[in-house]
Amino acid sequence: MPNRPKIQALLFDVFGTVVDWRSGVARDVGQFFTRHALTVDSFEFADAWRREYAPAMEEIRSGRRPFVRLDVLHRENLVKVMTDYGIDVSSISTDDLDELNHAWHRLDPWSDSVEGLLRLKRRFMIAPLSNGNIRLMVDMAKRAALPWDAILGAEVVRAYKPSRQVYIDTVEILCLKPEEVCMVAAHNGDLAAARQCGLKTAFVPRPTEYGPAQRTDLHAEQAWDFTAADMNDLATKLGCPT
Repeated sequence: MPNRPKIQALLFDVFGTVVDWRSGVARDVGQFFTRHALTVDSFEFADAWRREYAPAMEEIRSGRRPFVRLDVLHRENLVKVMTDYGIDVSSISTDDLDELNHAWHRLDPWSDSVEGLLRLKRRFMIAPLSNGNIRLMVDMAKRAALPWDAILGAEVVRAYKPSRQVYIDTVEILCLKPEEVCMVAAHNGDLAAARQCGLKTAFVPRPTEYGPAQRTDLHAEQAWDFTAADMNDLATKLGCPT
C-alpha cells in the first residue's frame, strides 16, 4: 500500500484565527470618533461593521457582482454602518474615511500567533488563505511580524471563501495535492469547506474573537484532522521543534 501523502503546506484563515480583528478595529474606531467628537461605542460599531462582511461577499459569490477586493467592500460597508448610526458621512473627508478603513490593515496578532507560525514555518510552507486582499495582508504582516512564505487568498484567485474555487485554485498554485495541504482556522465553516475540497483540517479555537459573549466556534464541530489549543500547541502536534 502506498504511503499517505504528507502535509507540506499550511494555509491559514487570518481574521479571527491569526489576528484579533475586533480589538484592533475597535481601537481605531474609538480614536476616530474621539477626533470627530462622536459618541459611539467602538466595539459595538466594530461588530456592526463586521456583520456587513458576509453579505457583501455573498453578492460576489452569487455572481450578482463582479469581484472587487475586500478593501472596497470594507469601505462601502463603513459608509453604510456610519449612515445606520446617523453619522453625516458627507462631513468627513475622504482621507479620514480611507484611514479608518485601513484599520483592517493594522490588526494585532493573538499572543501565540507569531511564535507558533515561526515554529510551523520551519517544517511547512505557510501562507494566509484569507478573504483579505494582497495589500491588506502585506501591511498586516509587516506590522504584526507574521512570517508568511507567500500571500495567497481571495484576490489571488478572484473569489471569496467558502467558494470551492478558493481552496482548489490555491492548492494548484502551490503545485500540491489537496491532501498535502492543511487548512488552519478558528471557524468550523471554513474547515468544512476545505475538507470538502480534500484538504486536511486543523481547528484552533479563538473563544473571544467576537467578544466575551461569543456563542459560535467555541469548539470543534467535526472530527477535524487536528484540534489544538493555540498555534504553539498546533506546532507541537505537527512535530515542529520549539
